[in-house]
Amino acid sequence: MPRRRPGALRAERGTYEDRRPPAWTRPLPPVDRLPPDAAAAAHWGRPGRAAEIAELLSRYRSFLRRPGGTLLLGPSPCPGCPGCAREDIAVVRDELAELQRALPPVARTALGRVLRDLDARFLRRTLPDPAPPADRWADWRGRPRAWWHRRLYEDT
Repeated sequence: MPRRRPGALRAERGTYEDRRPPAWTRPLPPVDRLPPDAAAAAHWGRPGRAAEIAELLSRYRSFLRRPGGTLLLGPSPCPGCPGCAREDIAVVRDELAELQRALPPVARTALGRVLRDLDARFLRRTLPDPAPPADRWADWRGRPRAWWHRRLYEDT
């Protein structure tokens, strides 16, 4: 059987410009201050996860950029609705912690470094609540809540 020439094979496939490159060769958008390998791991881990991490980090940074010395946390207007619940920065920090646990090791470590710096600023700019309500100590399952829930809120 005669062998087909390489030019004939290329003609059948079309030129390189006609074909779309595979997904793994396309450039990925950066994730807020994560190194490229960690951003790639976040992108490929689950579609949409990297954009969600970037949006949550943006909310966390904008809270910490508020003017003034001491920051007070604000409760969300309707905690049951996912969009409104993110008005409470403690909920944003909870979601970042959940996403961090679900990331591959490279991205988890990089996001941990970013969160460590932001948490240090959060601790410096917020005040501990001397007597937080019981719902800030434990969630509805009875598990203890993270330290960022036990900071001083505006209404208390």
